[in-house]
Amino acid sequence: MERIPILRMGHFLLVTIQIDLYDRLATNLEADLVQMVNRTGARGVLIDISALNIVDSFMGRILGNIGSMSKIMDAETVVVGMQPAVAITLIELGLELKGVHTALNVEKGMELLKQKIGPAEASDEDDDEDGTE
Repeated sequence: MERIPILRMGHFLLVTIQIDLYDRLATNLEADLVQMVNRTGARGVLIDISALNIVDSFMGRILGNIGSMSKIMDAETVVVGMQPAVAITLIELGLELKGVHTALNVEKGMELLKQKIGPAEASDEDDDEDGTE
């Protein structure tokens, strides 16, 4: 079964979506991310959607669900790389993505996550080894 890779970087999980998501792949990503937050104790989730030209209402709800579930598990969620057409579509569909922060790119998204979790934990992150799941 096809899966989207989830990388662990210190206190954060990084997901780069490079392909169009069909429904089952999107729900698998949602479940995998929540499990990884639980297993690793991650404090932040960064989702890069810069390769996506289209986000439908289902995918928008999945992103919102990831943000809400991560928040309940004490982790912040940042979506980066949103194309203007995707932002317009989400607004037209009335999807607010509650619990999800946005940033222009991965670098700014990582800075935002570091601000959200606080300076003490962000500095601990530099001491951790990177891992891949």
